[in-house]
Amino acid sequence: MEEKLQEFKRLLEIMNILREKCPWDRQQTFESISPLSIEEVYELTQAIGDKDYSAVKKELGDLMLHIVFYSKIGEEQNLFDVKDVLYSLNEKLIYRHPHVFSDVHVSGSVEVSQNWEQLKLKEKDGNKTILAGIPRHLPALIKAHRLQDKARAVGFDWDEKEQIWDKVTEEIDELKHEIKNMSQDKMEQEFGDVLFALINAARLYDINPENALARTNAKFIKRFTYMEQKVKEEGKSLINMNLAEMDIYWNEAKKYD
Repeated sequence: MEEKLQEFKRLLEIMNILREKCPWDRQQTFESISPLSIEEVYELTQAIGDKDYSAVKKELGDLMLHIVFYSKIGEEQNLFDVKDVLYSLNEKLIYRHPHVFSDVHVSGSVEVSQNWEQLKLKEKDGNKTILAGIPRHLPALIKAHRLQDKARAVGFDWDEKEQIWDKVTEEIDELKHEIKNMSQDKMEQEFGDVLFALINAARLYDINPENALARTNAKFIKRFTYMEQKVKEEGKSLINMNLAEMDIYWNEAKKYD
């Protein structure tokens, strides 16, 4: 523990020096770092998806740097410092885990999530509604999953997870109806409902929809690149081929998944 504290102290000292002596670090603000923080989170997510744990360590360090950076700027503006950040986090973790730090008993992780949401509503500076804590600019796919997860925490969910497939079918039928009518606005609405229902199905079956789609994207890139290379090796061009001809190479690429 002492070695960990020493390294954290060293990081704080390095940040103090950077803010004093580095022209780039000195001119950074909350607003200028924010987009970079989003990029770092995506890089961490990619490293986790690739199971590249050396890269995970590196990206976690980058995120740690951003936390310390924000805290240093907050200290300079007399808003808060890193101690305040850590104290606030520690107090929140203790408060929202009464089953660990108090005498509350829970039956499992579902009840823990339900208690978590209820406790957030009771906090002085907490969320005023169940869905209020979800960032407005969160990517839509991730946001849909979080909305559903939040609703589940207060009991708004299917009695049996198999029921979701009737909903998926219903939404697909409504989309097909609007496609026949060729109403662009309604088609978009119904397509969104189909996606929302499928994401709900993923949640119910413990599938991470973001990870699932990322894997499919990677698979498509691998297959398409294989097809493109094979066609080029044979002196042909995809542009001059029909779909049936392309499918021959595509099916060959599938063998290497």
